[in-house]
Order: sequence, then C-alpha cells, then structure tokens
Amino acid sequence: MDTTENKFTNTKRSGSDGSRGSDTNDTIITVRPRLFKDIIGRDKEKKSLSILIESAKMRGDSVDHILFYGPPGLGKTSLSYVIANEMGVNIKITSGPAIERTADLAAILTSLNKQDVLFIDEIHRLPKIVEEMLYPAMEDFAFDIILGAGPSARTMRLELERFTIIGATTRLGLLSSPLRDRFGVTFRLDFYNDIEIGKILKRSSDILNISISDDAISEIASRSRGTARVANKLLRRVRDYSQVYKIKKIDSSTVLKAMSAHDIDKLGLDSLDIKLLKVVIEKFNGGPVGINTIAAALSEEISTVSDVCEPYLIQSGFLKRTSRGRIATKLAYDYLNLDYNEQLSFL
Repeated sequence: MDTTENKFTNTKRSGSDGSRGSDTNDTIITVRPRLFKDIIGRDKEKKSLSILIESAKMRGDSVDHILFYGPPGLGKTSLSYVIANEMGVNIKITSGPAIERTADLAAILTSLNKQDVLFIDEIHRLPKIVEEMLYPAMEDFAFDIILGAGPSARTMRLELERFTIIGATTRLGLLSSPLRDRFGVTFRLDFYNDIEIGKILKRSSDILNISISDDAISEIASRSRGTARVANKLLRRVRDYSQVYKIKKIDSSTVLKAMSAHDIDKLGLDSLDIKLLKVVIEKFNGGPVGINTIAAALSEEISTVSDVCEPYLIQSGFLKRTSRGRIATKLAYDYLNLDYNEQLSFL
C-alpha cells in the first residue's frame, strides 16, 4: 500500500556530537560531514550559511528557504544535513518524483515541527499541481485544502509550523520561475580541485579506518572528476581490492591495479567515456555529430550520454558542443593516440 512513510526519510534531531542514530548505511553516512567544521572547501558557502543560521537562531526563527544547484555528487545533500545539525533540528528527506499527489505533500508538511528542514532532491521534477500547492506553504506557512467538488467546493487553510525547504537540482533551467523565486538564497556548487578531493579522501579514509599512503590518495583524487561522491566511491573500491588481496596499506600500485580492474583510467574516464570518444572520432570522423546519433551508435539512452558522459568530457576539453553537433577536440585525439583531422580546427 502506498503510504506517506515511504515518501520521505525522517532523520532524528542530531546530538551535540553530530551523530545521527537513524542512519544505518555506514559506508556513505559515516563519511558525510556533520558540521561546517567537517566540510572541506566550500568556504564561501559555509560563510554565507553560517550567517544565515546564526541570524535565524538569534530571532528564534527558521532558516530562509535555500536552493542548491550544480552537477551531482558535489555535496547538496550533505550541506542540507549540516544545516539541520547546526540548527539542532530534524531533517526530512524526499525527492520531487516521490511526491506524486498533493495529499503526499500535505502529509509531509503537517508532520514538520518548528524550524525543521525539508530537503527535496531533484526538486525540478515536482508535479506541477504539487509545486503550485507548495507556494503558499513556502510564503505563508499554510496549506490550502479543497473540500468537495463542483459549485459546493470550499477551501480550508491549514496553518503550518515555520520550517525550511532546501531544494536541490542538477538542472536549474527546468525549475519554474515562480518556484525558483520563492527561495531566499541560491548557491551553485562547483567541482572540487584535486587538493580538496585529496583532503576529502584523507578524512574518509580516517573515518573508515583505511590505511592509505599520500601518493595513493593523489592517484584516486586525479580520477575523481572533481566530485566528492566519485572520490568516496573509488576509495571504497580500492579498499575492497586491498581487503581481498590482504594488502595492509594501500599504495599507488594498489590503486592502479584496482582502477584497472574497473576500467578507470588516469583521468577518471571509464570504458563508456572512451567508447564515446572513439565513436565520434572513428565512426564520424571527429564530428560534428548529433547526440541522437551518438546515443544510437553506443546503444545507450540519450540522457545517459548528455547527463553522465558529456559534462565531464566537455569540462576536460575532450569534446566540444556546437550548433551542428558534437566535435572531438585535438586533446581527445592526442589522449587516444590517434591522428588529428586538421579540418576540424576550422569548425
């Protein structure tokens, strides 16, 4: 039976040490930052959020609604947990696609206590009717319920406790203007640099009790695509390899062997990334070629190519997006040790 309980996750109020008893996934949750002091990088965001939280505490009020956007795996959910921990309140986790009906939204909102945080991941995927019902909740902390139907229908307004909505999206352009404008502050999260990723890996390895050398951390960091989630995922894969082969301390050689087993090269490109570049270069003479054609040649979904592969390939300078289609750059040819088509330089 479809119940509201499976629409969101309720995380209990944090203790003074930042621990959360309701979380059970050790490999993910234990490396998640608890407080601002645990977050590596994000200095600008931490400063702004600290002021926002301190101001709310001084007023005895909830924090203004917050919107995080940017590529996946950069800490939008982690920052939301930290905000709730710093405020000393509960956080409830849900996602846009999970809230299918206005009744689901009503059940979630009415369960919130004063100053609680409601985190909505992929908020751009909220159904339109649910989104519109969210407007008065965000502005007036009230929820309008329509009773009856036809000419006899009437509206009843439910008063809500003052709460904070934190929205997260990877596609800001798909968020409607009315919803976007109701957030008091908006933050774009950028990719981490290798130094920050290295510090994140060092912290994670300490928490997970993994013995690893500095050069091994550097090898993992260079393959992490500037993304904390990818870095921690690779660290766990290297840990698995070292456990199976009874390696007491992970060094760079161990990392290279583990990454080779997963077809991840020195820049973090996997087999699908390499296959995409080779398709563009070898089958379509380096481009330009449309994304639909690329997806068909790879036997992959268009969304997989556009959302999973392309962003990092473009960021790394291997692929160029033009009005005529995708073009492989000279850097891609050099990386794959292929002869460059000089005519592409004029496109």
